[in-house]
Amino acid sequence: MQLVEPAGPGRRHALLKRIVFGIDAALRRWNSVVEFTSDPTCILRMRVDRLERPLVLADGTSARAGARFVDLHLWNEQIPAMPKEGASIAWARQMHVCFQQSLQQLVRYLATRPDLDDVAVVRCTLMFASSERDEQMARLLGRYGFELVPGASALTISERARYFGENIQITLVVLLRNAAALRRDTLRRSRTRVFISRRALEQRYGGAARAQS
Repeated sequence: MQLVEPAGPGRRHALLKRIVFGIDAALRRWNSVVEFTSDPTCILRMRVDRLERPLVLADGTSARAGARFVDLHLWNEQIPAMPKEGASIAWARQMHVCFQQSLQQLVRYLATRPDLDDVAVVRCTLMFASSERDEQMARLLGRYGFELVPGASALTISERARYFGENIQITLVVLLRNAAALRRDTLRRSRTRVFISRRALEQRYGGAARAQS
């Protein structure tokens, strides 16, 4: 904690930031996580992955195991800073607008990528904090058209170790970027996955995207 104290030597603070964000950038490159727009209001990045098991969504969209899908990640550097006193109505409204605009930008981007025409579903993995809070976020994202799809019932030892390492990295990024958003249960971040079909995504957010083009 002495390394991140603003009152401490600036060199140590700057060094820690370079290390943490250097690791974060390297992990994004390793996992092929990319920006799909230069819009400063976008708070999402994406990567293309393959489903580990078959999937059927409420609107009838189905995808087989091995099918490609778009996996969304938070763009930490562009998330609106939370006020020191915690989440406010103004901050929540700003996040709402940014999230909607990000999905509109995603629709526009996918329309320019014929090589991704086979992608039928989009996933967002929630890693905000404990499983109880993730369930609340899943209900919130349901308002944007996403639906909860339960994952595997039990994690392997290697998965638990990987998640814990990711949680440490996420905690350091939040601490250095927006300390007001840090919670005590940050190291217990679970993984809750919500999906939306590409068809539903385009129906909900394609109209606004076309109007802007």
